[in-house]
Amino acid sequence: MMITLDERSIETVKIYYEKSKQPIIKEMLPQKAQSIEEAILDYKKTLLPFSTSYGRIIKKNGKYIGDIWCYCINKEEVPNAMLSYCIFDTAYWNKGITTEAVQLFLKEVFERYKINTIGAFTFSDNVASIKVLEKVGFLLLEKFVEDERELKYYQYYF
Repeated sequence: MMITLDERSIETVKIYYEKSKQPIIKEMLPQKAQSIEEAILDYKKTLLPFSTSYGRIIKKNGKYIGDIWCYCINKEEVPNAMLSYCIFDTAYWNKGITTEAVQLFLKEVFERYKINTIGAFTFSDNVASIKVLEKVGFLLLEKFVEDERELKYYQYYF
């Protein structure tokens, strides 16, 4: 299995926006953008010189199957960021692909931004995401309830 990370584009943003509307994905990964125009605008902001967000697309054997990104990039006192990812093609779930993509992305983000830590939130019932985070070395720091749903906060230390 060949997992690679590649550049995002307006075309991949459009594909991701449509694919992320699947109920099973919306349930586990709330979407910030409420329209395709907003999604494209958010993407264009990531291209600016001092953007606090950076993303890549995930490919398996050259096929685009998901996205991975960091946001709230802070290079000040304690350099850190937040991580999010989504394999929108459910045929590729539970195959180790996300784990490998996260490992590749963490290396890339560290080299690019020299951050000390990266955090990730996930719903407590998102067992697959929890497994990914724990496999790559994230530590559970906190559990809390927001909007009547339990979440977990994990952190990775470089």
